[in-house]
Amino acid sequence: MRSIGNWTLRKLTIASVVILCSGFLLTTVNVHAHAGKHDDGSHPLVFGIVPQQSSAKLIRNWSPVMKAISELSGLKIRFATAPNIPEFEKRLAEGQYDIAYMNPYHFTVFNESPGYKAVAHAKDKRIKGILVVRESSPVKTLEELDGKSLAFPAPAAFAATLLTQATLKNKGIQFEPNYVGSHDSSYLGVADGLFEAGGGIVRTLGAAPPNAKDNLKVLYTTEGYTPHAIATHPSLSEDEHRRLRAAFVALDDTPEGKEALKKLNIKGFQSAGDEAWDDVRALNISVIQPK
Repeated sequence: MRSIGNWTLRKLTIASVVILCSGFLLTTVNVHAHAGKHDDGSHPLVFGIVPQQSSAKLIRNWSPVMKAISELSGLKIRFATAPNIPEFEKRLAEGQYDIAYMNPYHFTVFNESPGYKAVAHAKDKRIKGILVVRESSPVKTLEELDGKSLAFPAPAAFAATLLTQATLKNKGIQFEPNYVGSHDSSYLGVADGLFEAGGGIVRTLGAAPPNAKDNLKVLYTTEGYTPHAIATHPSLSEDEHRRLRAAFVALDDTPEGKEALKKLNIKGFQSAGDEAWDDVRALNISVIQPK
């Protein structure tokens, strides 16, 4: 098992420059968001997005949604992410995000501790993991990946890692996992020939850099599960939780909201309770232990 650091860093250098030049403030503090206040005395709610893609891409795709949610809910929201998925998990465990968009497995863990509460998930959607290979690859079956070096975003990435690896293991296929930090890095690694195959999901593959997406094909797709959760930290009031839920549900009712959702390739959001992820809990995954 390996983590790819320097290679991923080189790939994301340009994106990092874009972030530094952007007008958005990424949260890097190690204290809960409520430590700071706006000039009018109100707290900005820090909205953490799981870093499946580069920070620059996340800002571009999520900022219109956050603007619309802020207007619909009347709450001030600040974008945040993390440099990689393991760091995002650490910040969730520490309760650094007031609101978070996290994968289904993350929700089952951090719903238990520190107690994030479900707000919504994507409408009419089931999340599925995919394994991709190069367009020119001679690999036609999963069995041909036996003994090969494969790329995955992170050990606890739900669909891209946990579901795809479970499929391979259930078939008795041996492989060397390499954790490269994000979905985009997984796709780029395969497209560049560094790995025979890589894990991801359909949505992020569709939004992958052209030099990756145009040179890849899907080898395998897993079964579907309840998708990523929008959840709030237990320190938020019931009123804030209610207003955020209503805003997400109403997002596709406005022209601005519909336009914003297009960037995420999501039709809309539907209200969801904590029990919506019982299908994921039934898998009894224990990669991360709640504190």
